[in-house]
Amino acid sequence: MIKIVTILGTIRPGNYTGKALAIIENEIEQHDDFQLISIDPREFKLSIPGSNIDASDSKHLQTLIEECTGLVISTPEYHGSYSSLIKMVIENLGFPSTLSAKPVALLGVAAGQIGAIKALEHLRSVLSHVGAIVLPGPVSIANVQAVFDKEGNCLDDKVEKRLRGSATGLMDYIRGSICPKIALEAMVRE
Repeated sequence: MIKIVTILGTIRPGNYTGKALAIIENEIEQHDDFQLISIDPREFKLSIPGSNIDASDSKHLQTLIEECTGLVISTPEYHGSYSSLIKMVIENLGFPSTLSAKPVALLGVAAGQIGAIKALEHLRSVLSHVGAIVLPGPVSIANVQAVFDKEGNCLDDKVEKRLRGSATGLMDYIRGSICPKIALEAMVRE
């Protein structure tokens, strides 16, 4: 079974990031050859770099990332960049990072008219720096408060199609680029 990890980039109750990410997760769950692992950073004890805060869950988080084949990382846009929560997750993934050589799809949401473009640019830069394979076509949702209702239903068919397309794009990349490489390595070892 191919594992995909999704990471929620906010802890705000009733957040729109989680509503958008839920659609991506729903699309992944519809494919029998994939297993979804959802990471909510609230459930982990992670440290701020250089602090003495208990980071007992860092190794567990690293193991989840090491064992997955690909990821979806989501973030709201805060002051023109990605959330500090996502930065803390990245900082707890070790050096060299367990994100190295992992394909990653990006999702950003924002209340403004231009969406989360700046947040996704910054996040792409950091993820590329640590060696992740950031896939093209990140999803940036503008005016997010008008896109989802209180129950999390997407009110915009085009946005829902882009979200589902992000999931299928990642799965297609894994099937076409990662799985053949793994099969070839296994054949060579035999």
